[in-house]
Amino acid sequence: MTSTAQGQFGPSVLVNNSAVTGYEIDQRAKLLDLFRTPGASRDLARDQLVEERLKQSEMNRVGLRLAEGGLEDALDEFAARADLTLDQFHTILAQDGVSPETLRDFVSIGVTWRDYIRTRYGSRVNISDAEIDRALSATGGGAEGIEVLLSEIIIAAPAEEAAQALVTAQRISQTRSTDTFSSEARSVSALPSRNNGGRLDWLPISNYPVQLRSLILDLGTGEVTAPIEIPDGVALFQMRGVREVSTPRPEPSEIEYAAYYIQGGRDAARQLGDRVDTCDDLYGIAQGQPAEVLERDSLPPAEIPQDVALELARLDPGEVSYNLTRANGQTTVFLMLCNRVTAGRENADREAVSFQLRSQRLASFADALLADLRASATIVNQ
Repeated sequence: MTSTAQGQFGPSVLVNNSAVTGYEIDQRAKLLDLFRTPGASRDLARDQLVEERLKQSEMNRVGLRLAEGGLEDALDEFAARADLTLDQFHTILAQDGVSPETLRDFVSIGVTWRDYIRTRYGSRVNISDAEIDRALSATGGGAEGIEVLLSEIIIAAPAEEAAQALVTAQRISQTRSTDTFSSEARSVSALPSRNNGGRLDWLPISNYPVQLRSLILDLGTGEVTAPIEIPDGVALFQMRGVREVSTPRPEPSEIEYAAYYIQGGRDAARQLGDRVDTCDDLYGIAQGQPAEVLERDSLPPAEIPQDVALELARLDPGEVSYNLTRANGQTTVFLMLCNRVTAGRENADREAVSFQLRSQRLASFADALLADLRASATIVNQ
């Protein structure tokens, strides 16, 4: 090996006897330059890598590892921010001389450290209504919105199967593996999303029932909610990602929807879906039938039944769902979202503000911990 190669792959910095090589610094510098990071340089690359050695040492101490499948999801999400697939992103990196391993290390440590900070300090962060009010007043209600990337399972649970469904849900709720959750979704979920392993696209957190939002936002990557009992079923959600968006969808003050009750099961509901385009079309379908077969409501999100709200969360106006049942599975609910009525400025997204404040508080804890780790570390330049 030449002296140049030895210098490149030899230690440039020792952090508690863990080496940071010249090659790693060179790779990170290229990555930062590609990302157009302000102040990108070899010095910044070196500092980041030293901090990551400190973070990794702390996570090794507590035995924390990224959940199975979590890194792949995080890499896919990272590439998607640039509207690229991971393969396309790797091609661009390769053109600038950046290896796939460099990206994997960068993303892996970031995701795992975030989960560790949430786990270690999450219980210490309590955001009061007064703090949210002050933040809304200071920003004029213009808080960034929150979107979540979830996977879902709903296990059908008519009365005679309810106990077994709950046992199954309890077992699944213990996993942190996205691959395992997807496999379970394909096996036991009653939703069409089972064909995609239960994976949903990005959705605003404001789409979900108010009583579930904090439960969802408290999940770390790979974590699963406790079983959520709904009529004739049990629901589970797994967190795959969370992000802030600068142009959020406004918080709805009311959600207008229609529910048409069918005795013919899901096949009849699918056929009906081909005949209606709007909620108004359902009046013609229900003509001459008892009034109770068609319900049309416009309600504040908190007043909508939870199982209905969960279905509406993934729908756009004019879209339908026929996943819900009534009468112990004998009646299929043909559910259509009519409209989301936007709230006024006075109803700005308090959940988004709370999330921002929580993130800021957790970042302060993380900075303080990192400073302690650096102060007690042995860092030697070679």
